[in-house]
Amino acid sequence: MRNYLFGLLVFFMHAPAQAALNVFACEPEWAALAQELGGEQVRVYSATTGMQDVHHIEARPSLIAKARSADLLVCTGGELETGWLPQVLRQAANPKILPGRPGYFEAVSAVVRLEAPKQLDRADGDVHAGGNPHIQTDPRNIKRVADALFMRLNQLDPSAAPQYEARYKAFTERWQKAIAKWETQAVRLKGVPVIVHHKHFSYLIQWLGMREVGMLEPKPGLEPTPAHLSALLEGLKRQPAKLVLRTTFQDDHAAHWLAERAKIPVVPLPATVGGSEQARDLTSFFDDLIRRLTSEIPG
Repeated sequence: MRNYLFGLLVFFMHAPAQAALNVFACEPEWAALAQELGGEQVRVYSATTGMQDVHHIEARPSLIAKARSADLLVCTGGELETGWLPQVLRQAANPKILPGRPGYFEAVSAVVRLEAPKQLDRADGDVHAGGNPHIQTDPRNIKRVADALFMRLNQLDPSAAPQYEARYKAFTERWQKAIAKWETQAVRLKGVPVIVHHKHFSYLIQWLGMREVGMLEPKPGLEPTPAHLSALLEGLKRQPAKLVLRTTFQDDHAAHWLAERAKIPVVPLPATVGGSEQARDLTSFFDDLIRRLTSEIPG
C-alpha cells in the first residue's frame, strides 16, 4: 500500500500541469500571439487558417464545441467576423466569452483603425463602420494588441501573473528588435505605388510608406469586373504602379490579367500566420512579407 501511494505521488508530481485557460482565437495571428504570451498557461485553438477568407466562414459544430469550453475569446472584431461569430456565440451559450465579459477580447480595441467611412452606404460595398479591420499586417499593431492581451490574461488568471509578465517582456524585447530589422530591410519600398486586390494590406502599406493607387475590386467585397479592370489598366498610363498585391488565398486571375498588360509583377502575400509555407509564426510571417516585397524591388 505504501509503495502504491508513493507511486501515485510520483505520478502526480511529474504529470503535466493542466492549462489554466482555454483560448478560442478567431484568426491565426491572435492564436499565435496568445501562445506567445501564455505559453504553458494556455491551450489555444484557432477557428480559421491562414488560407481562408475570414469574412466567409461557416459556423461549424466544431467551432461551437470549442467556443463552449473557452475561457477567453480573442478575435479581431470590427465586424470582421460578423457573418459567423454571433451564431457561434449564440449556439455555444458560454457566458464567459460573451461581449462585455472579461473573456471577450477584440483586437481592434487596442489600435487606431484606418479607412473609417464618413458615411455608411451599402452601395459602397463591404465597408466596415469602424474602419478597416485587417490590422495584423502592421507589426506595431501586434505590439499594441499584445499590451492589451497581456493585461487581460492577468485579469483572468492572476495566479499565473509572473509567468505572463516574463513572457510578455521577452516578447516585447524581441519584437521591437524585429520591427527595427524589418524597417531597415524595407527602406526601398517607401513610395512604391501598388495595386491591391482587397483592403487586406492597408496597414502594411501605411507602415512601409508605400502608396495604394488602385484596387482590383470595384468596391470592397465585390469581385473584379472586366469593365473595372479595363478602366484600371487605362488609369495606370497616367499613374503607373510597380506591383499588384493579392493574398495567397485569393483567386489570381484578375491580378494576372492586369499585371500582364501593365507589365508589372504580381506579389502573392500571406495575410496572416499560415498564409504561406514560410509564415509559420508571427516573426516568420513578417519575414516572409518583407522578403516577398523587396525581392521585386531592386535594392
